[in-house]
Amino acid sequence: MNWERFKANWTQLRGHVRMQWGRLTDDQLDVIEGRRDLLLGKLQEAYGVTAEEADRQVSAWENAALDDATHPATAADAVPTRGA
Repeated sequence: MNWERFKANWTQLRGHVRMQWGRLTDDQLDVIEGRRDLLLGKLQEAYGVTAEEADRQVSAWENAALDDATHPATAADAVPTRGA
């Protein structure tokens, strides 16, 4: 994922980051400002994980965000069909 895009859209993305990693505070998210290296460090601090584990988690989140960006859900996806 292009982290320049994350930086440019940080205000919108920080809610998604907060949902994924609820231990991160608003102050920490302010410091991170869309920077991957800072996100990794804050995850290590908040969750006590290794650098490798933090990187794995962020990579998985990036892939999910990229998948969501390239395959957004449509209104039809959210509407159940009769008999389903």
